Amino acid sequence: MNNHNRGLLLVSIGTIFLSTSPILTRWVADLPAGEIAFFRMLLGSMFIFIISKVTGTGIWLKIKDMPKFLLYGLITALHFLLYIASLMYTSIAHSLSLVYTAPIMIAVLTALFFKEPIPRHKYLGIFMVILGIIILAGFEPMLTKEMILGDVMAIGSALCLALYSIAGRRERDNYPLFQYVFWVYFLAAIFLLPVALKNFSLPTPKNFAILLLIALLPTTLGHTLYNAGLRYVHPAYANLIMTQEITSGILLGYFLLGEVPSKNSIMGVIIMLIGLWQVLHARSLDKNQTLGRKT
Repeated sequence: MNNHNRGLLLVSIGTIFLSTSPILTRWVADLPAGEIAFFRMLLGSMFIFIISKVTGTGIWLKIKDMPKFLLYGLITALHFLLYIASLMYTSIAHSLSLVYTAPIMIAVLTALFFKEPIPRHKYLGIFMVILGIIILAGFEPMLTKEMILGDVMAIGSALCLALYSIAGRRERDNYPLFQYVFWVYFLAAIFLLPVALKNFSLPTPKNFAILLLIALLPTTLGHTLYNAGLRYVHPAYANLIMTQEITSGILLGYFLLGEVPSKNSIMGVIIMLIGLWQVLHARSLDKNQTLGRKT
């Protein structure tokens, strides 16, 4: 298996675990969003710490590396806080669909900061994603102020996810996987601690068990496998695979929570996925055009 396919496989497996996130989060919705995000990151980092000890992987950082990891931790904290909070205000369909506009943001940011131009044929995919967002969020017959707030939070979470993905790709050759994700998760928990303490509510045994599952399944397994995949594949394409959490999340929301997506939501999701596919498909078009010029 080549590195590109290995990366896609790791992200695909991670996405299966990530799909449990919205359902598990809804099951502890009586806890404040900041507290859920804090425990998710703290317990996730503890799971990684245990894994690193079992595997004999060193995780300690040099002092000079701490400033950039503080930035990575802050970005990660904002991503999870905004994502979890969005689920409290808007539907799973809206939240996941808007969060996974991140591949488009990644394409734009890599063009701006890494000087990778965006081919013209990618703009069709970008337009279709924006159109999907308008249909999903703007034409929602039951749209409320609370849903709009949740949608804005989801878009903010998408931007942070894009930055988080670019950082993971950037540091792939500089730090072992477990060292990298431990400090990103742990420092995110530190940033989330003041938010968690603001309206802290002691979790019941049931809620704490669900928090452990959130830390284990979508975080320790889901996000860590996603970060592993980023070491082999471009973050835009890895994140595009991750968008399938939308489909799984909506299905789980329907079967376990009885949350039926509206026709507009379904139509918007389909158009967004087609647009995101167009951005991914552009990669193969770029390769073919390059080979054509060489021959």
